[in-house]
Amino acid sequence: MEHVGSLLRPDFLRDARNAWVRGELTPAGLKAAEDRAVREIVAMQEEIGLPVVGDGEMRRESFQSELTAACDGFAGVDVNAWLWGAWHSAEVGDVTIARPPGLAVIASLRKRRNLAAEEFTFLRGCTSRQIKVTLPSPSLFANLWSPRRSAGAYPSLDAFMADVVAVLCDEVRELVRLGCTYVQLDAPHYSLLVDPGWRAFYESRGWPAERWLSYGVALDNQVIDAGRPATFGFHLCRGNQHSRWLVAGGYEPVARQVLAGVHADRLLLEYDDERSGGFEPLALVPDDKLVVLGLVTTKTPGLESGEELERRLREAAALVGMERLALGTQCGCATSVGGNAISVDDQRRKLELIVRTAERVLGDLQA
Repeated sequence: MEHVGSLLRPDFLRDARNAWVRGELTPAGLKAAEDRAVREIVAMQEEIGLPVVGDGEMRRESFQSELTAACDGFAGVDVNAWLWGAWHSAEVGDVTIARPPGLAVIASLRKRRNLAAEEFTFLRGCTSRQIKVTLPSPSLFANLWSPRRSAGAYPSLDAFMADVVAVLCDEVRELVRLGCTYVQLDAPHYSLLVDPGWRAFYESRGWPAERWLSYGVALDNQVIDAGRPATFGFHLCRGNQHSRWLVAGGYEPVARQVLAGVHADRLLLEYDDERSGGFEPLALVPDDKLVVLGLVTTKTPGLESGEELERRLREAAALVGMERLALGTQCGCATSVGGNAISVDDQRRKLELIVRTAERVLGDLQA
């Protein structure tokens, strides 16, 4: 049992970040607020019995923001670099956010600091449980390459990707050196390829859809292989920001290349509603991989039924076997600082439900 990684930022941390942005709080003051938030979220995860804990991505603007925070070479980066798109929700309403017009990599990457090493070293002093660190899939950062504005620094997307992969390989090697044993790569962009509009955007970066699936996964595998002997998770969803989603459609168009091709040990898959399609693609998952079924939504506050979760676990088990299943959330509760439209109490109840259901249904197999 585990959640995808991001958790709601407490009000005091969001206030501190806003004050820091306005120049009203020192970097040391922001760090103190982040440290407090991490300690509190770790304590919550331990209290409810989660065997795998993280820092909730409390130090990040977005789950994917640390590359630009750690490296020079980018222009036009603001929070909308991670939020843009046509987002949908029957509960909170649709919204469209424009891609920042100046967003681009415009110079060769120059790394100033690690992406997640600070997160891990602080976290390892807060818990004795299994720690998970999340990092983005390298090809997710194609969002930052512009055919027009980036050509002076990187004449092709391949050239930019080579440097991104080098940064991420260095990062996972450093995490392993520091004692990290579990890393998760987040790769929502593969699921976006099921949508014609998003497929057109990614193909405009320079690769046809099939190359995204073959070469993109090859880049993921370079990072995973560099981080051995750590365990690797791999997360797929269809967009998750402020309780909204980007696309709908089953995993069938990407399953063979991604689910079967990535070298990860655990696949964390969004399956909280009909947008994700059926379980049939799970039949393509190799026997050496564990599937963490994201049956519990983080988008809405309503609490799922434990009986319904059990029914769906047993349905999926017919394809992969109960011993290869785990239970989790469909995505994070706060993939950027704003978070989803659920409360801290809602978040806790959902995580508690995951623990209770996994212990009851999966038992020793889950352990």
